[in-house]
Amino acid sequence: MTHHILILGGTTEARQLAGKLARRDDFSVRLSLAGRTESPVAQGVPVRVGGFGGADGLAAHLREEHIDLLIDATHPYAARISTNAAEAARQTDVPILALRRPGWEPVTGDRWTLVDNVTEAARALGTAPRRVFLAIGRQEAGAFEAAPQHRYLIRSVDPVEPELGVPDALYLLARGPFPEADERALLERYGIDAVVSKNSGGEATYGKVAAARALGIEVIMIRRPSLPDVPSTETVDALAAKVDHHFDPVAERGV
Repeated sequence: MTHHILILGGTTEARQLAGKLARRDDFSVRLSLAGRTESPVAQGVPVRVGGFGGADGLAAHLREEHIDLLIDATHPYAARISTNAAEAARQTDVPILALRRPGWEPVTGDRWTLVDNVTEAARALGTAPRRVFLAIGRQEAGAFEAAPQHRYLIRSVDPVEPELGVPDALYLLARGPFPEADERALLERYGIDAVVSKNSGGEATYGKVAAARALGIEVIMIRRPSLPDVPSTETVDALAAKVDHHFDPVAERGV
C-alpha cells in the first residue's frame, strides 16, 4: 500500500525530510513550495509550486490527491500557512505533523532588543542615524521606509523589488549558510552598529547573531508568531520516526 504524504516546505529541514521519507518504497512524497523564492534549490522529490487558496483550497487539494498525511515544515514565520494547514487538516480529518525548529536563546554577551514585528523593529532603531544590517529577507523590508534616516545593508536571496524608498541602501544577494567568521567580516566591513533579525533558529543563519555578540553590536530580534498547536517535533530525524510510527505503529514498537 502506498501512503501519500504532502510536505509544506521552503526550509532546509523540509528538503531533508522529503529525501529521508522518499527512500521508503511505500511512501509517495510531494513537496509544496509557496513560490516566494525565484530560484529554489533542487528538492529531490516531486515539487508543487504556488499557493492553494487558503485553508479551503488546501483542504480540497488534500481530498483530490488522497493525501494520507500532511506535514507542516514551513519557516517559523510562515504563520498564515501553518494556520491554514491546521484548519485544512481539521476539515478533512487528514492527520497533520509539524516540524518546529527551536528558536535561538540569548546568551551572555548578547545585546538583544525584542520586538513583535517589523514595524516595531523599525521604531526600535531609534531616531539617530545608524548603520543597519537588515537580515530578514525581502518580503517585509518595505517596513523600514518608515525610518529613512538610517543607512541600510540589506541581504536577501532574491532582489528587493521595488527597492526601498530610502536615501542610503545597499543590497546583497546571497543564500546561506553564513559562517560566523564571514558574518563578522561583513559587519566590520560596513561598520554595522545594529542588526535586524528574525529568530529563525537553526545553524545556517546564526552566524550573524554570534558575530554581533563578538563585536558588541545590538540585535533587534523579531519574536516568532504564535503557531497552531499540532503534534510536532524539533528535528528531521524525530519527525521521520514519528511518520514511521504513524503508518506502522507495531513495527515501531519492535513487536
